[in-house]
Amino acid sequence: MIAWLKLVHIGAIAVWMAGLVSLPGLYVQRAHVKDADQLFRLQRMVRFAYLALVSPAAFLAIGTGIALIFARGVFEGWLSAKLALVGGLALLHTLTGLVIIRLFREGEVYPVWRFVAVTALTVAFILGILYLVLAKPPLDAALLMPAAMSEPGALRRVFEDLNPWMRP
Repeated sequence: MIAWLKLVHIGAIAVWMAGLVSLPGLYVQRAHVKDADQLFRLQRMVRFAYLALVSPAAFLAIGTGIALIFARGVFEGWLSAKLALVGGLALLHTLTGLVIIRLFREGEVYPVWRFVAVTALTVAFILGILYLVLAKPPLDAALLMPAAMSEPGALRRVFEDLNPWMRP
């Protein structure tokens, strides 16, 4: 069972990460579209890639990853760091969806500098995840997060000053 979970997890990760790396390249093509027919075709391709391929792969990758955590009982420091990077990828995924909504309005383009920045950030997250999964460095979870995260009731003390409803 674990072998099948790993297989599905790795396959879904491959599709998700490949999609996140390649979608900004499609966005840049928006500036080179000549007529409404080409624009419509590009929009359909981008929306299909995001909605039918990349988003289901992300959902499947995260779901099978959660199942693997509980099936294998892995609760180590490197896993916490990996999950933080996966959270960053999920945030990039969401921002990618927001770009699609705006990109195909009249006169919108996706600047090349943004393409380079987003692609580099995505690749950095991917390489970080690969390093953590393959090397499994011995990280102390206490060093990765504030000490208050491991004390019962400490979050109330931390956020008490920020929340007006919690003040005495």
